Amino acid sequence: MEIFEIILIGILAILFLLFFYYVPFLLWISAQVSGVRISLIQLFLMRIRKVPPHKIVDCMIEAHKAGIEDVRRDGLEAHYLAGGNIVNVVHALVSANKANIDLSFQMATAIDLAGRDVFEAVQMSVNPRVIDTPPVTAVAKDGIQLIAKARVTVRANIAHLVGGAGEDTILARVGEGIVSSIGSAETHKAVLENPDSISKLVLKKGLDAGTAFEILSIDIADIDVGKNIGAQLQMDQAEADKNIAQAKAEERRAMAVALEQEMKAKEQEARASVVQAEAEVPKAMAEAFRSGNLGIMDYYKMQNIQADTSMRDAIAKPKTSVGQKK
Repeated sequence: MEIFEIILIGILAILFLLFFYYVPFLLWISAQVSGVRISLIQLFLMRIRKVPPHKIVDCMIEAHKAGIEDVRRDGLEAHYLAGGNIVNVVHALVSANKANIDLSFQMATAIDLAGRDVFEAVQMSVNPRVIDTPPVTAVAKDGIQLIAKARVTVRANIAHLVGGAGEDTILARVGEGIVSSIGSAETHKAVLENPDSISKLVLKKGLDAGTAFEILSIDIADIDVGKNIGAQLQMDQAEADKNIAQAKAEERRAMAVALEQEMKAKEQEARASVVQAEAEVPKAMAEAFRSGNLGIMDYYKMQNIQADTSMRDAIAKPKTSVGQKK
């Protein structure tokens, strides 16, 4: 009999725990006391739908105490089932309401489901964030390189958080604006004297268009002078021109050498032709003797002419100095 009573007590205890688990009576009392109207049936159905009643009721109590009326039970359940963070959404709505920021429940849930931290966005709208840009290198018109660092003060644009570009886009656009501003300066000294001119030019371009942030200010934190890019480019160009001139000179020299060799080859060919022709002279003379076209006196006259020509050539040639071979 005692065992039966123990088993019965155990079963009753389990049933009692299951009842209060599926029907959170104490949570319902807490909601009623806080002014949140919700029925026990709805709390029971939340358990069936695998929605934590404590989170829903706590969020409803927080919103009710803050005076936010558009936070409903069904909206919180739908957002939770969609994978959203209902606690973060309600915190953001309360913060926005206290800061007089126009933020509806639908907008907050859309921002949360888009993957952004809506509570952090609201805080960023109240307390702007300062973003330090990496060193941006640009060259002024006089060829001097400048390295600038900027601090960008931004605040979240609640209306553009869904689908708006992030901080990387802001940094890229600010860097592009700095490069453009420095590049349009006549001298690097003008930039060093008035660094605020960069900020003014960059702000006028509306770099925050299409982003999730609003740029409040752009301050140049530091500017350093880099290399003389203009002089370096001129030196590189001069080196390139020198190499081109050397290549052209080498080309002309090679062509001259080739032409000289070609002329020597032609001269040797002409000499060979003369030698060959001179070798045919005795044959022609012999044939002339046989045919009677050349007489003995004609032959002697020709020999005299050749001897006279050789003598004249010897006289015309310069005499060799002592010690030189003849």
